[in-house]
Amino acid sequence: MYSLLAALVLVATPAAAEHHAILGPQFARGVDPSATRDIIRRADAAIGRRPGAIARLHTEGTLPGKGIRDISLKAKQDQPIVLDLALAWRLTGNRRYLDQAGRYLAAWVNLYQMSFNPIDETDFDKLLLATDLTEADLPPALRAKLDRFWRRMAAGYLDAMDTVPKSQMNNWQSHRVKLAMMAAFQTGDAGLIGRARAAFRKQVAANIHPDGSVFDFGERDALHYVTYDLDPLLMAAIAAKTHGEDWYRWQSATGSSLAAAVRWLEPYARGTQTHTEFANSRVAFDRQRAAAGQGEYAPHAWDRGNAVPTFSLAALCDPAWAPLARQLADQTGRRPAAWTQFYRG
Repeated sequence: MYSLLAALVLVATPAAAEHHAILGPQFARGVDPSATRDIIRRADAAIGRRPGAIARLHTEGTLPGKGIRDISLKAKQDQPIVLDLALAWRLTGNRRYLDQAGRYLAAWVNLYQMSFNPIDETDFDKLLLATDLTEADLPPALRAKLDRFWRRMAAGYLDAMDTVPKSQMNNWQSHRVKLAMMAAFQTGDAGLIGRARAAFRKQVAANIHPDGSVFDFGERDALHYVTYDLDPLLMAAIAAKTHGEDWYRWQSATGSSLAAAVRWLEPYARGTQTHTEFANSRVAFDRQRAAAGQGEYAPHAWDRGNAVPTFSLAALCDPAWAPLARQLADQTGRRPAAWTQFYRG
């Protein structure tokens, strides 16, 4: 199988879409097929699976067994699956992966009604990446639907940020920025991109302190919420880097920057500093979740594996972080997102 795959990788370079969020036309060229086995295995397992799209997702602020949480968690399983299918298509050129990825994307854009709750919808970044990888080869009608869907997402999240939401400087805003930025670049709309750029800068100035600490750490007393804040901002910065802009090192008037926030986290990631999570959280819901049996919200020692995604993304902005990202993955057993292995932006 893999000798055939090696040959296919050399020719599986479909025509690029005019616009993309992160994964552009150079993606997957020259990839070692041995690095793709897990992706292909997962994509093969999804070939016969039906999409599980629903009209509305909602897990934020819910406890296990309450509301539509369980239904939403089931539906969210589609999101990494469609990205695996899209990756498999670009890695092999096998159209069965493209066709199945198209079915998943069509199911979601035809049915889903955006709530603009960034915690519920944050994993739509996977569908954005899947769009990057497949759009040029999808039927024109589906491409048009995808374009409308992502324009609606970009504009909706930018409008939400303009209304000064209650969560205007915490991790919610970081996830709004990510979705708005990636969707704006996916459409190629200069007006949306400009608004998203301004929203990113405003969030860096509001959320990240000059010493690199973030607002959420003071509120939640948890490094979990530091990485949950930084990961979406890093995704936005990677999208900007793909399009020739360095947002990772951009500094606010007070000197705060995304680069400084990653440096602040470094000693915890290396294990030279430790932290007990949620011991002094100011948010009552953290205690409610712990009482409901969600042990990850009870006081406990922070798991360094939580930093693997963060430093893997940071390494795409600054290659100096690549050794630490690999070390963290090797020491903790947690793996970074598959697409980051092949990104050459």
